[in-house]
Amino acid sequence: MKSILIYGLHAVRQALLRHPEAVLEIYVSASREARAEQDMFAEVLALAEAQGLGVQAIRDDRLKQLLGANEHQGVAARRRPYAAPSLEMLLALERERPPLFLVLDQVQDPHNLGAALRVADGAGVDALIVPSRRAAHITPVVAKVACGAAETVPVVEVGNLAQSLRMLKDAGLWLIGLDGEAQDNLYAQDLTGPVALVLGNEGDGLRQLTREHCDFLLRIPMRGVVESLNVSTATAVCLFEALRQRGAGR
Repeated sequence: MKSILIYGLHAVRQALLRHPEAVLEIYVSASREARAEQDMFAEVLALAEAQGLGVQAIRDDRLKQLLGANEHQGVAARRRPYAAPSLEMLLALERERPPLFLVLDQVQDPHNLGAALRVADGAGVDALIVPSRRAAHITPVVAKVACGAAETVPVVEVGNLAQSLRMLKDAGLWLIGLDGEAQDNLYAQDLTGPVALVLGNEGDGLRQLTREHCDFLLRIPMRGVVESLNVSTATAVCLFEALRQRGAGR
């Protein structure tokens, strides 16, 4: 059976809460086993027990070797690979509010993808779309950085991003691209309707073909000497501006 490892308290907890059927086994640091009084650590163990999952206590050095990471917070899980929903299925869903999609064009840093997922969850994004090639995908690092959002935000990997952008348009979404050279300001744009926000990769931004598919190109106004923001930071600015316009807190 194919499986992947995820680690970190938030990532493992959300997997147990959202997709318990996908979790196969839990690993905990032997040195932390006696610290189960910590609220979230205790909750993870209780959730695992409720699911009848095996909990294996292993040495810290073995856990580090197994995960290839130090910042595991003493817990990891083996789970089935993340389900890959189709864009067609997500577009066909009925919603109580206008859809909000996020498109990342060849973002390759797993930390940026994980941070973008965390922001997307906080802003209520319906799905995140990434190309299947030359882009980061869900990995243990991404899941850890996302702090559980890899379990809540559908991630769609598409073979042809341009075709997928056309599908979004055909479904009635406006494509809003972020471009540091654009004339129009993010804060002057109406983001209350059906929208897909499109951001480019860490170095080159949006590819030309992706840019051509956008209905609007917008920039985040900058006042200092720094010319641009990290892509995950820019994602947060854009998504929470959309959330503000849509009536955050209502």
